[in-house]
Amino acid sequence: MFEFITIRELYEMMLTGSTMEIDSLEYVELEGWIRTNRDNGKVGFIEMNDGSYFRNCQLVYKGDIKGYDAITKYGTGSAIRVMGKLKATPEGKQPFEVEVKEMELLGACDPSYPLQKKRHSFEYMREIAHLRPRANTFYAIFRLRSVLSMAIHEFFQNQGFVYVHTPIITGNDGEGAGEMFTATTRDDANYEEDFFGKEAFLTVTGQLHVEAFAMAFRDVYTFGPAFRAENSNTSRHASEFWMIEPEIAFADLDDDMDLIEDMIKFCIDYVLENAPEEMNFFNTMIDKDAINRITKVRDSQFKRMTYTEAVEILEKADVKFDNKVFWGMDLNSEHERYICEQVVDGPVFLTDYPKDIKAFYMRVNDDNKTVAACDLLVPGVGELVGGSQREERYDVLEARMKEMNMESEHLQWYMDLRRYGGCKHAGFGLGFDRMLMYLTGMQNIRDVEPFPRTPKNLKF
Repeated sequence: MFEFITIRELYEMMLTGSTMEIDSLEYVELEGWIRTNRDNGKVGFIEMNDGSYFRNCQLVYKGDIKGYDAITKYGTGSAIRVMGKLKATPEGKQPFEVEVKEMELLGACDPSYPLQKKRHSFEYMREIAHLRPRANTFYAIFRLRSVLSMAIHEFFQNQGFVYVHTPIITGNDGEGAGEMFTATTRDDANYEEDFFGKEAFLTVTGQLHVEAFAMAFRDVYTFGPAFRAENSNTSRHASEFWMIEPEIAFADLDDDMDLIEDMIKFCIDYVLENAPEEMNFFNTMIDKDAINRITKVRDSQFKRMTYTEAVEILEKADVKFDNKVFWGMDLNSEHERYICEQVVDGPVFLTDYPKDIKAFYMRVNDDNKTVAACDLLVPGVGELVGGSQREERYDVLEARMKEMNMESEHLQWYMDLRRYGGCKHAGFGLGFDRMLMYLTGMQNIRDVEPFPRTPKNLKF
């Protein structure tokens, strides 16, 4: 009697040494895809993966099996069903193998299949994004993407946060950046006749909407897609990406930074525990310092330093930066990395940025020059998270919006939150895709997104 099982279940049994389960499993049935197939005329070996686990299962088929000659020709990528005898191989590379008794071809793979047993460049793989999850690097990254998503939800749900689905289509620019995609049903600019009767956009942030829910549920978060119409072809920018944006009521900037630190440490622990095979792969094949780098951050106490202190350090630094440092500038990656890698040698929050380079909703400090904002800088990448205490004073927020020449008409609802039982509150944004890059050492955002959306790129 053949018992259907997944490769993950087999590995878990073998690696945990559950002898009762192993002994009861003499004959097994598996379904999956061929990664490699080789034979020497008398015996053949297939590496099969069924999508349940990073590692493969070795299938051994001998010359006396029905259809041996046909099986030897099953190509990489073909879908098969296998019935066979499970054999423990504690001395081998894998803890078990399956001696095939019967094999059925469920879906043949055409010889033109572009993923053969050789290394392909990441640039080439982007051209076949519909097939690249089958290659080891992307199989690992997209499994990790799923695991990290779960980490985010578990972290916030375990602390009683409410998950809010903020709108994708919006009528306002949350960042004041003006680089937004228009959502329209018309081919002219007559928005009064458009679907919503006004100009509509794809959201750049869920923050403004999630603030409204924080005034009822206290601790909330949104985790979803955001869009930026920046014509920027860098390795760190994408037109569509995912953002984690929590909001906490009755909280100031210090509370915000505590939450950021706890979340980053939780996520690092979670992926190391729940995706060990994938993280070991990245540590071996992509960034040989990946695990050491992130565990050092996990075990660090995140330092705190004001923007002004950082600028003073940078101005005195015996380093020739590509970009000149001066108070009031938006620090570049080289400056951020110098602070966290050379000065602090670990993660550091920079706080109290000049208000002129930050968003309208950030709380203005008593000096009227800076705002209660923070950026988390980590070695290797620089900025990872940005957050702030929000401006809860109606009159100050109104003045700030006028100062920035913003039309307040479309954001009156947001300002009303300050009039109707408002309180101090804070929040932050973490780019999910950049967090994946940080954890894995992957260098291009296009290689951590399933179907990346970038300028001049909408192939799939």
